[in-house]
Amino acid sequence: MIRIVLINPNTSVATTAMMRAIAGATAPPGVAIAGITARRGVPMITEAAELAASAAEVEAIGLRYAGDADGIVVAAFGDPGLAALRRQIPIPVAGICEAAMREAAWPDGRADRPTGRRFGVATITPGLAGPIAARARDLGLADLYTGIRLTEGAPAALAADPPALEAALAEAVDLCIRRDGAEAVVIGGGPLGAAAGALAERWAVPIIAPIPAAMRALLRAIGAA
Repeated sequence: MIRIVLINPNTSVATTAMMRAIAGATAPPGVAIAGITARRGVPMITEAAELAASAAEVEAIGLRYAGDADGIVVAAFGDPGLAALRRQIPIPVAGICEAAMREAAWPDGRADRPTGRRFGVATITPGLAGPIAARARDLGLADLYTGIRLTEGAPAALAADPPALEAALAEAVDLCIRRDGAEAVVIGGGPLGAAAGALAERWAVPIIAPIPAAMRALLRAIGAA
């Protein structure tokens, strides 16, 4: 049995359950997924300061559970605590932002092709636009990143209204494709996982859901893909 720990840096238990279910649907038989919810922080990370503050809690959770796991997923778009965990534990750790951006840019998992695929991000959190762009730069993908398109309205209110969330994200995805020339679009956020899945079949352009992307990357790293 392969044991994976999914860390939700948000404090919402309901969000953890949703993300764990999405991860489970991506996993092959023989993979057990435990969802662990942050005890300190905010129910939904929407600002850069909140994202940065969550790193310490992610690190603490990862260190606590690493001994009983074969791999860890950090399920916040921005990958808080990811680098620190990789320095300290011997098992693979995947971040949903890193995995989704890399899959969008290099769909076959390789970065040695002559050219990558241009990609954008559609999300609901304007306060995270800076960290998201920084993540693309840190991953060496700035030249392929077409930018971010944001929904209108309060992030928490949208997240609590699935039909409105899906409709708003659909508009943002459409702008990424039509206005920015994105050849793939990443849905930017772990709590947006259900909407990401619903949007995936609506365009010929690939729509990248971050939790499945992280699971695919992690399972490859473990050798179970």
